[in-house]
Amino acid sequence: MYSSAQLLLLAEQYYWPFLRLSALFLAAPVFGAASVPVRVRIIMAVAITALVMPLLPPMPAVDVLSAAGILLAAQQVVIGLTMGFIVQLIFGAAVIAGQTIAMTMGLGFALSVDPQNGVQVPTLSQFYVILATLIFVVVDAHLYLIEFLVQSFTLLPIGATIMRDTFALDVVMLGSGMFLNSLLLVMPAMTAVLLINIAFGVITRAAPQLNIFAVGFPITILAGFVFIFLSLPAVFPLLEHMLQGGLIEAFEVFR
Repeated sequence: MYSSAQLLLLAEQYYWPFLRLSALFLAAPVFGAASVPVRVRIIMAVAITALVMPLLPPMPAVDVLSAAGILLAAQQVVIGLTMGFIVQLIFGAAVIAGQTIAMTMGLGFALSVDPQNGVQVPTLSQFYVILATLIFVVVDAHLYLIEFLVQSFTLLPIGATIMRDTFALDVVMLGSGMFLNSLLLVMPAMTAVLLINIAFGVITRAAPQLNIFAVGFPITILAGFVFIFLSLPAVFPLLEHMLQGGLIEAFEVFR
């Protein structure tokens, strides 16, 4: 039979890893999707915390409501949010890639609601997000992400968390790589559509009486879809490589 003091101490032991896990589920792709109810995230965080608790190092005896406890709680939230945010950058690259090629093809007006973020994005962005989500699940990236978070308790023990001075700069630099990854995803199709647009520009200059909008618009859209289809064999391994790199960076950013 546990006393109230023992129950409170036991709850505090589970409190710190729960904060880090719940913060991860708030920012990570798939887990943090707008379509996933908050209750489901909380239940998952509680269940995983109970499962991994025997594997974690001893938790510090810190009063949750003290100044040290509030600071320690903020550190756990920052760690979880950062790991989820870094992997989320890969999905941000997929959204930017879809927006870029949609604008080039003339499909920027075709919008749909992204269930991952709950905002309107071009339909092509949604297409790349779905591909990234499927690959994320197929390669078990969601399981590796949880595994890396559990390993972070050994790398960054609770109560002895010391972050590098360049921590914030490293996260910003990873964010800049999002734009590079987005270009890599759509570079073949975007280059082909751009060359077609240049060709239509030359034709318009040579034959001003030709209604280039009536002729060129459907051809540009059709060519864009064709080249997107032809580039898919290269997109799949590239997305897988990006997700693997994002997982590694999410773990290595605290080293």
